[in-house]
Amino acid sequence: MNEEKTNYNACCCTDPKFWLSLVLIIGVLALGVLAILRERIVSPNNNQFSVSAEGQIFAKPDIAQINFGVQTRVRQEAAQAVQDGTEKMNDIISAMKELGIEEKDIKTTSFNLRPVYSYPENGERKLSGYELYQQVTLKIRELDKIGETIQVAASNGANQIGNVSFTIDETDALQAEARAEAIAKAKNKAEEMAEQAGIRLGKIVGIYESSGSSPVFRNDYAYGGGEASYDKSMVAIPDIETGEMEVTVNVTLTYKIK
Repeated sequence: MNEEKTNYNACCCTDPKFWLSLVLIIGVLALGVLAILRERIVSPNNNQFSVSAEGQIFAKPDIAQINFGVQTRVRQEAAQAVQDGTEKMNDIISAMKELGIEEKDIKTTSFNLRPVYSYPENGERKLSGYELYQQVTLKIRELDKIGETIQVAASNGANQIGNVSFTIDETDALQAEARAEAIAKAKNKAEEMAEQAGIRLGKIVGIYESSGSSPVFRNDYAYGGGEASYDKSMVAIPDIETGEMEVTVNVTLTYKIK
């Protein structure tokens, strides 16, 4: 009997079909294990539930931005156009500083000297001269001075004024408030939907946030022609309304389903 058993074991160990079958069985088992692991890795959210909500906070802006520009008349010499425009812009910047606007809030955003050509009906184009365009962008932190700032800029030679916009300097506290509102809304929404769907919510396993603010923006632009002569007593102080800004935070909460 023992001899027969020994012969059988020896036969199995040397039989290629035995080893092939064993390899196939191990391969099938390995594929099954890999399939289970892959399903858990690739699709981990089978038992999860996500819900989104938005929080909104409205607040008055505390900073205004406005563009002031100077465009010269056409001068025969480029140097003369640069001198004329620079003198005007320097007067405007000096007047802005006298109003209390700090140097850090005055930024040159354009300085463009360009040739101007005329085009006779019969003949080649002819160089008429040069004109200079300069623009500065101002941040105004005392919003009650917006109208006065525009008046003073126009009185000192600004012949292009516009692109008034408003923003909030520090939005962290407002975003925190909007975030708290969004999370509370999302939790309430999740509880209502879970009750309606007949499921039980587990712990929160994920959270995603996106935020932004919508500034008040005025795209109007006042243009003057070339170098205008200004009577400072005739320049009116415009009323500029700041309105409100909207700070929004969108939150998505992901729950585990029990």
